[in-house]
Formats: sequence, C-alpha cells, structure tokens
Amino acid sequence: MRSIFKASKETYGSRRMVKELESKGRQIGRYRVRRLMHKLKLRAKTPRRYKVTTDSNHSFCVAANIVDRQFKAEAPNSVWTSDITYLWTLEGWSYLAVVLDLYSRQVVGWAVDKHMRVELVLDALKMAYWRRKPSPGLIHHSDRGIQYACERYQKQLEQFHMVPSMSRKGDCWDNAPTERFFRSLKYEYLLSCRLPTGNAAKRETLEYIEPHGV
Repeated sequence: MRSIFKASKETYGSRRMVKELESKGRQIGRYRVRRLMHKLKLRAKTPRRYKVTTDSNHSFCVAANIVDRQFKAEAPNSVWTSDITYLWTLEGWSYLAVVLDLYSRQVVGWAVDKHMRVELVLDALKMAYWRRKPSPGLIHHSDRGIQYACERYQKQLEQFHMVPSMSRKGDCWDNAPTERFFRSLKYEYLLSCRLPTGNAAKRETLEYIEPHGV
C-alpha cells in the first residue's frame, strides 16, 4: 500500500487503493483499506482551488429541515438529496449538480456546465425524475442556496409533487451523504485527472458516476 500510494503521487484514497490492490490479485474490503491507510498515515492530497457554490443571501422562502440528518431512507425514491460542487479545468471552472437517492446512496440525476445558475440544478432534477418516476410525496433535501430556493426550482418541485427540505444555514453536515460523494469524486478520482475542458470534466464525471448510479 505504501508503494502504491507513492506511485500515485500521494493522490489515492481508499476507493482507488482497493481497485489497485485488486488488480494485483489482493482481495480486501474498502473499510479495512481505510483503517490501514489511516494507521499508515497515508492521506491523499487535496486540491487547493476553492469556489463558493452556495449563496443563501436572498429573499426567497426557505423550507423546513424535514430530513434533520436522518439519512436512512426506508425505501427507494422516498428521499433525495441534491447539491452543487465545483470542478477545476484548464478552461476555468465547471460545476456539477447531483441528485442522490438516500436509500441506495446512488446518483439518480446529474448535470455539468460552466455555470451554476438554476438551469444546472433543474437539469439534474429532471434527469432524476424522468429516470426514476418517483411517487408523489418524495422528500427533496438541499441547501438553502438561491438555485434551490428560487421560484423556478420550487415550482418544478411542486409540479413533480415533491416535498422540499433545506439544511440549516452554513451547515454542510445537514447534507453529509452528498458531501461525502463529492469528496470521493474529487479527492479519490478527479485529483489525479488532468481536465483540459468542460467536456473532459463531463466525461470523467460520468465515468465515475456510472458505477454509483444513474
């Protein structure tokens, strides 16, 4: 594991470490790998570039926090979470919006673009809806950013018969499963990828998302 980590230029997290060990004929679970990496102090490097994606300074109504950190859904397509993250490319910033099913922890909708306007999150939501066709009453949880709180997005939730839920202001733990997915994507997969364009970001994101949903 030390030699694999060094060869990866200290970018591999537990997920990619497992894949590399398996390619060498060693069968080992991810949680054991995670414990061993912690014991060996093998911690992946993280990107330095940072971009704020949540603007909660707006006059739109904010929904109650129905989920309230209860992240165990009882059935598929009963509770979804959604969020936006940033992706650095040589062309500049690209942005990824995902919709995650809390029951399976799979991505059920996603969108990548060079902006983070409401159209980005709407595209991810519409993909999720038309792929899964959930029953009325699904709880949709997000942060209270302007993209999710604005009239267009809330109107779409109403048309899809979804119930909005929003995190407390500035509290990323209220949407921890989605944050965890973003961390795995960026720190265990994209960190070692060179993304020349926004289209490259889309391709690499899909490559990662395919085993995790959609």
